[in-house]
Amino acid sequence: MINIAVMASGRGSNFEAIARAALKPDWPGKVSVLICDREKAPVLEKAERFNIDGYYLDPGEYGDRRQFESEAADLIAAHDADLVALAGFMRLLSPYFIERFPDRIMNIHPSLLPAFRGLKAQKKALEAGVKVTGCTVHFVTEELDEGPIIMQAPVKVKEDDDEEKLSRRIRRQEHLIYPRSIELYARGCLEIREGKVRIKPSCR
Repeated sequence: MINIAVMASGRGSNFEAIARAALKPDWPGKVSVLICDREKAPVLEKAERFNIDGYYLDPGEYGDRRQFESEAADLIAAHDADLVALAGFMRLLSPYFIERFPDRIMNIHPSLLPAFRGLKAQKKALEAGVKVTGCTVHFVTEELDEGPIIMQAPVKVKEDDDEEKLSRRIRRQEHLIYPRSIELYARGCLEIREGKVRIKPSCR
């Protein structure tokens, strides 16, 4: 059983997917803390409903990013978190924070990386005219959306798609592969070799 810290900024749909997975009796993880950087984000209410400690950290109250991240990292450590899951956390993390949790930070991104890194990935996919996009769970490194890929799920782009329609279908896949990726991590099924994630054969 591992403890999971979630960092989020918005509605918290992936937070909820992880928290619901953690309610299953055979799931090997527990969400121990939520950290949010937006005061009225709906994810804070969701944490309360799941009886999970939720903290709002106001970035404006800290002198610089390092102080904000130090406070967040200390909260994560105080809750004995083994893994940090970014679930719509809309702030770039510095090398300082990443180095505090090496190979222990996951992120979910709404594209099939390495395509469409950064913000507005669904809009970029529509503008590019791709026929298939999707979502990716990956380990976080200092390079934006470039960490080792754990799992991906494809989503077909429909002729009548707009950004919101496509985003909804991608989110449904996110809610499946993010808890699954965390489960594999918790069961010791993931290995990183030469910048790539390998799922042990016994876990497939």
